[in-house]
Amino acid sequence: MTTLIVAIGAQNAFVLRQGIRREAVVRVVAVCALSDAILVAVGIAGFGAVVERFPAAITVAAVVGGLFLLGYGFLAARRALHPSALDAGTGTSSRPVLTALALTWLNPHVYLDTLLLLGSIAAGRWLFGAGAVTASITWFVALGFGARLLGPLFAKPRAWRVLDGLIAAVMITLGVALIAGS
Repeated sequence: MTTLIVAIGAQNAFVLRQGIRREAVVRVVAVCALSDAILVAVGIAGFGAVVERFPAAITVAAVVGGLFLLGYGFLAARRALHPSALDAGTGTSSRPVLTALALTWLNPHVYLDTLLLLGSIAAGRWLFGAGAVTASITWFVALGFGARLLGPLFAKPRAWRVLDGLIAAVMITLGVALIAGS
């Protein structure tokens, strides 16, 4: 389960970015951890069996999620190519929370990992689920608050450009893979 949680994706990249910026970290970490806890519980309760009966739902989720990841990737590419976008901030105080919610609940990998994979492995085994939720919380706290240790490195605009370039490459690759595979 830990390997599922720590896989680099849109959600983890966003938590890392917020942690480095020291912006809304508590709220972003809480949204991600609580969302994972809900999804793990639903997966263990047997939702994976329902989704398996309607395979078209997976295709729709893959296409929508792929388009979402492409959009997020292109925004990261824009930040990498236009450093002035780095200084724009996030706008309102609710924006990081809304972004964390979108990156969690619109991400098809979250459903595949928590509802289908974890749900099929741990169906009805709540102690296993408690361990998965604990691992998730630990990961998001470590990522969000540990990211501030990278602050000195990211005092340089070039480092942000490199990070955003890497995020763009990963998100666009994942988005294309999801759409092509659906």
